[in-house]
Amino acid sequence: MQIKDVLANKGVRLISPETITFDPDVRPESFAPGTEIYPGCRLRGEQISVGPGCVIGAEAPVTLDNCQLGERVRLAGGYFEKSTFLNDFRAGNSSHVRPGCLFEEGSSIAHCVGTKQTLFLPWVTAGSQITLCDCLAAGGISRKNHTEIGSSYVHFNFTPYQDKATPSMIGDIPRGVMLNQQSIFLGGQGGMVGPSSLAFGTVIPAGQIWRGDHCKPNQIVLRKSVNYNVSLPFDAERYKGIGRVVSSNLRYIGNLVALDQWYRVVRSCFMVDDPWQQQCFNGARQRLREMFTERLKQMNRLALNVEKSLALPCGNPFRDEHREFLKRWESRHGRLEELTDSEENLAIPENVQAIVATLRDDNTKSYIEAVQGLAPEPAAELTAWLDSYVQTVMAVLEDS
Repeated sequence: MQIKDVLANKGVRLISPETITFDPDVRPESFAPGTEIYPGCRLRGEQISVGPGCVIGAEAPVTLDNCQLGERVRLAGGYFEKSTFLNDFRAGNSSHVRPGCLFEEGSSIAHCVGTKQTLFLPWVTAGSQITLCDCLAAGGISRKNHTEIGSSYVHFNFTPYQDKATPSMIGDIPRGVMLNQQSIFLGGQGGMVGPSSLAFGTVIPAGQIWRGDHCKPNQIVLRKSVNYNVSLPFDAERYKGIGRVVSSNLRYIGNLVALDQWYRVVRSCFMVDDPWQQQCFNGARQRLREMFTERLKQMNRLALNVEKSLALPCGNPFRDEHREFLKRWESRHGRLEELTDSEENLAIPENVQAIVATLRDDNTKSYIEAVQGLAPEPAAELTAWLDSYVQTVMAVLEDS
């Protein structure tokens, strides 16, 4: 029996099945009854998992490659590869989701949005005609009160020095996963130059190109645009100061480690008993490992470029900083890999275990209801626990 017949018999609705293509490695048991797949779609990969109530390709054909979908996920049209989408995620037509993306509950992207190595916590919403690569976003308390990334926004992640050591944080993980933080607003027709970091409650008006960090919460920030002519010598092989770039990358890695621990300890209570959620749980942790690997890859590229820069003739005022970075990067790289390799064996503090036990005991609540139902004190304790992983990674900067 062909896969289309098996799917139809188990309650998967195939509209114009003769136009839908399943690669040989796709398993029919990977699709929940009630799934709707529209004409022209192509599905491939043995890691595909599609949960109940999902709708694929209702506006235009979808290519779905080794992705995991939770419940009620709607992919209107476009290309989706090696990414994970939790319950109630929405993607508009002409989406282009490249590998390494994780979109949590109720988050969404509108039409013509391109992403790669991108992480949205619940309800984060991106408008249309947007490009986001190498960034994470958090903030908001509901679908109506969410972090918003306005239409025609761009995260600029490639430098004139030919590297991508440029991850940006819109909010953070230790506070963001508590689902009780002020939303962040990034106005449309704007952009962010990575690496950057924004506090919760930040509002950046439309039309701004943001550079740098803003760490004070609940502020509207506006910076004057360049209004003068510039014509100066520039050498793309000669690096300037990299201290902030290195610390930004380590902070980002620390946030990835913290979120992976959150999945391991907290999310697992809500996702491992259901086969579709289990696949999303596995996919989410795989995405986080991929993000971690990508950050180390880009830091290695930065190290190679800095090494070439040091070999150039003539003086460089940042030469000592560059030498120090290269001298210590190999050991730092090793320590970071050791940290992630040992994640499954990291001890969980007793106070965290007690709080998680209370979440686990009330199985009538969803993940979001349980987390948002936490009193301020236990929520603060969980934040401090997650922040300890960020601080552990940042301590790598103190390597001798």
